[in-house]
Amino acid sequence: MSYLSIVGTPIGNLEDITLRALKTLGSADIILCEDTRMTKKLLAKHLISRPTLSYHAHSALSRVDEIIRLLREGKNLALVSDAGTPGISDPGADLVARVREALAEEIRTGEVKIESVPGPSALTTALSIAGVPCADFTFLGFLPHKKGRETLFREIAASERTIVFYESPHRIEKTLQSLKEHLVAGARKVTICRELTKIFEEVVSGTPEEVALHFQNHQDTVRGEFVVIVS
Repeated sequence: MSYLSIVGTPIGNLEDITLRALKTLGSADIILCEDTRMTKKLLAKHLISRPTLSYHAHSALSRVDEIIRLLREGKNLALVSDAGTPGISDPGADLVARVREALAEEIRTGEVKIESVPGPSALTTALSIAGVPCADFTFLGFLPHKKGRETLFREIAASERTIVFYESPHRIEKTLQSLKEHLVAGARKVTICRELTKIFEEVVSGTPEEVALHFQNHQDTVRGEFVVIVS
C-alpha cells in the first residue's frame, strides 16, 4: 500500500507538531511542499532529512501527473503546506481531488490510501482564544481581491452566524474600512487574531471603528497573517 498523508504542520511555533506528524514526515519517501524552503526549516528543527518536491497553486499539471505516478509506484508521500493543515485555503484540496479521481480503483482496492495526520489550523486556533460564539460559524478563507468582494461584505453584515476569514497585512486596513461601512454600528463585534502561536501573538477586539483605530495607531503591528472574526 502507498500513502498520501495530509500532514498538519505548525502555524508559527515550530514545536506545535504531533508525534505522528514527525513519524510520518521522517518515514515519507518524498515530502510535497508548498515552499520547500519553509518546510526545510521545520525538518531541520526536528532533525528530519527526507527528499522534498514542490507542489503549490501554480504547479503545472505535469507535477500532479508525477505525484500520481509516484503513488502508483508504491511511494509514500506526505503533503504539507507552509503552515497549518493542507487543503484549508491552499492548493492541497485540489491535489487530493485529482488523486481521488485518477486512483479511484487503487483507493477502492486498498493499494493507495489518503490519510489525514491532523495538526494546527489558524481557523480553530483563533476561535479557541477569541472568546466569541462559535458553535455555529461560517469560514470564508481568503476574500477575493476585487470581484465579489463587496458582495461578501454585504453577506457578512447580513449573516446571523459568526464569520471567520483570513486576511493579509496588505489589505487588513482596507478590510476594516469595509467592515465599518457595512456593519450596523454597535451590532457586531470584530476580533482580529494576529501572529498566532508566535512571540508577538495579539488579539484585538471591539467595534469595527475601535479595531481600525487600533491598527491606525499601531502601524508596527500591521504585519503577519490575520484571522478576522465577525461575531
